[in-house]
Amino acid sequence: MELLNSENQSERDVKIRMTPERALLSRGPADKVAENIATEQNRLQTQPKNRLTAREMESITALCDTFVPSIKASLECSISTQAFYETSASMVGTPEILGGYLSEKLRHPLLWLLRTALWLLSTWYGTFILCGIKSLSGNFPYFQRFSQVEVKHREEIVLNWSLSYFTILRMLFRAMKFLVHLIYFTQLDESNQNHAWKALDYCGPDPGHADQITISNSQSDADRLGPLYQALAYNLRPPQLLLPAKKSKPTTISCDVVVVGSGAGGGVVAGVLAHAGYKVIILEKGGYNARSNLSLLEGPSLDQMYEANGFLATDDMGMLILAGSTVGGGTAINWSASFRTPDHVISEWKNEHGLDLFGSEAYAEAMDIVCNRMGVETGKVPPECESLSTSVLRRGCRELGHKVNDIPCNAPRNHDCGWCCFGCRRGHKKGTQETWLVDLLESGKGVILTGCKAIRVAHEERGHRRRVATGVLCQYGHGNSDMTLFVESKMTVVACGAINTPVLLKRSGLKNPNIGKHLRLHPVVMAWGHFPYCEKKSYEGAILTAMAKVKSKDGYGAVIQTPSLHPGMFSALTPWVSSADFKFQMTRFSRTAHIFTLVRDRGSGTVDSSGYIRYRMDPRDELTLKKGIEKMIRIMEAAGAEEIGTQHCKGDKVRAKSVSSHDFEEFVKTVKGRDYRGLTTPICSAHQMGSCRMGKNEKTSVVDERGESWEVEGLYLADSSIVPTAIGVNPMVTIQSIAYCVSQSILQELRRKIPKQSKANV
Repeated sequence: MELLNSENQSERDVKIRMTPERALLSRGPADKVAENIATEQNRLQTQPKNRLTAREMESITALCDTFVPSIKASLECSISTQAFYETSASMVGTPEILGGYLSEKLRHPLLWLLRTALWLLSTWYGTFILCGIKSLSGNFPYFQRFSQVEVKHREEIVLNWSLSYFTILRMLFRAMKFLVHLIYFTQLDESNQNHAWKALDYCGPDPGHADQITISNSQSDADRLGPLYQALAYNLRPPQLLLPAKKSKPTTISCDVVVVGSGAGGGVVAGVLAHAGYKVIILEKGGYNARSNLSLLEGPSLDQMYEANGFLATDDMGMLILAGSTVGGGTAINWSASFRTPDHVISEWKNEHGLDLFGSEAYAEAMDIVCNRMGVETGKVPPECESLSTSVLRRGCRELGHKVNDIPCNAPRNHDCGWCCFGCRRGHKKGTQETWLVDLLESGKGVILTGCKAIRVAHEERGHRRRVATGVLCQYGHGNSDMTLFVESKMTVVACGAINTPVLLKRSGLKNPNIGKHLRLHPVVMAWGHFPYCEKKSYEGAILTAMAKVKSKDGYGAVIQTPSLHPGMFSALTPWVSSADFKFQMTRFSRTAHIFTLVRDRGSGTVDSSGYIRYRMDPRDELTLKKGIEKMIRIMEAAGAEEIGTQHCKGDKVRAKSVSSHDFEEFVKTVKGRDYRGLTTPICSAHQMGSCRMGKNEKTSVVDERGESWEVEGLYLADSSIVPTAIGVNPMVTIQSIAYCVSQSILQELRRKIPKQSKANV
């Protein structure tokens, strides 16, 4: 591959010569990139086509109107609240949207089972099997389809599902509740508004975003589009594009290093190697969400920036998993927390796992470099910039005498954006798309192929039992067309996250039995408190700036922190014990604070070759969660909450200011005694790690201490998948630091294989 500078430096057009056919891979100018970014985002926002049968849609409509029915509202309510109560899901088209998601977007191993249940509910006998005697009518012929059952009885039926002895019914309840509520509260009308937002006292996208767009014409291209617009390959048109993709031979591109993924790991490796003068191509299956094109709308952002459109879960629906799928990966949508690897974790990895890298000067230096590159800041955030939930956490801990730690962040301390989980519109949060990938751009040595999905890593046998990586075969999507590329490289780096990396390795024929095992997820449970007289709104202010701890003698404790919850996720996690109670809880959205307990999990899960995730919580981790739940409840009470509750399906809650101390203690005892492993409480994960872990030998690990595969020479991993165990805090700095060390190992090999004088100039 040859990278040739354009004579017109203002446009910075770059051409890559490809063999065996010639093709153009172009960067810039800004107006073309902006047009391409907008086109791609419009494509992603297109509603999926509903392909469900009439029987399935009959059941979906009935279920939607069970979870969100039309309810007569009190005349004392505001007009917007009355409208919210009286609007059912079917009245705003939720069933049709949900049908589209089930048809085209959702990917889950038990999706067939959900569709079977929908079909059964469209029959009288299936309804009786799944719903029991509550589905019967008082009139002959007694048996009814689910849609014919009275709404009141349908509510009783689905509530019974949530508490059922049969796991399959609890799964059905969890899946339908999550999907219906998330879609209902994130779907948009022609003016990008949701019918319920006024009743919830929610403003929609950040009002400050409109100001940013208004002045965008006076800004530089980098400010409008983000600093990477010149590094994007927006035009790839080889002759094969005119032929059916399946019949064409892959177009070959040659480079020094191909990196799969642009997140916390891949972004670092690509930036370091390109800055050192090597030619790098990044393959990113997600899109580039430029600053000016960030909608800051929950629904579109989940579609465009999150893995599986925000609908990723374990095989039994026991855990909801949030992961980034965009340029920058998780660093583009995380909450800014930037923790160095804790000392006790470093000690464990060195002493118990035999990894001398950790505790070395090289790793300490890597953490310094990473934190400096991200502009990590410590110290307390100004009170006016903190969120309602963080203020509650601080106040409650202060009253109880608990220590509160300030969280270092890769954003200024006065960065008070509550929408950063949908991207940072100002670029103040320094994810890889604002740092390491900028280094790649400025080096002039690399490009980013967005919408490019890796199919498999190519490797060949050279010598006795010696396999060497030769590149990556990938599918490149542009508009309505797809083409197959083979990116030939001297070094191959896989960094597509703990969920996708093991899938790619297995699809590539690697046989190491540790691939896909030892998956850690940092299980999270939440508690909520209602603060009706607080001036702050729940979705405003910096997301994550303070924390408390739940200590453990063995280092596997928990931290108590604050989340970002906009209406969709808020509704998906809020308990449903009746439609009236649920709608009432939703009207209190803007004055409801949440805090969560995150466990450093001892237990682990697996990822199979299809990407399906299996995870069962270890009983010891459940005990740690229960300690955290008790502490969260007491923090809420000390902070002055009017009402406190958990997300258990029974809707546990207490009027904290009006009950006796004895009754309050009984409530604490009750919630602490609940089962949190049986699909009774929504458990979440925003951190996935360890599925291709690093180790001392191939019997217990997938890669060595340098990040190189035990099976294939020249194949390196550099993401959260190689972390040896759970970390217990946000892993971003740890991932970047390990990736930096891996990049140094790759540099040594490249310098050995490619003498400096032979490298092509750009």
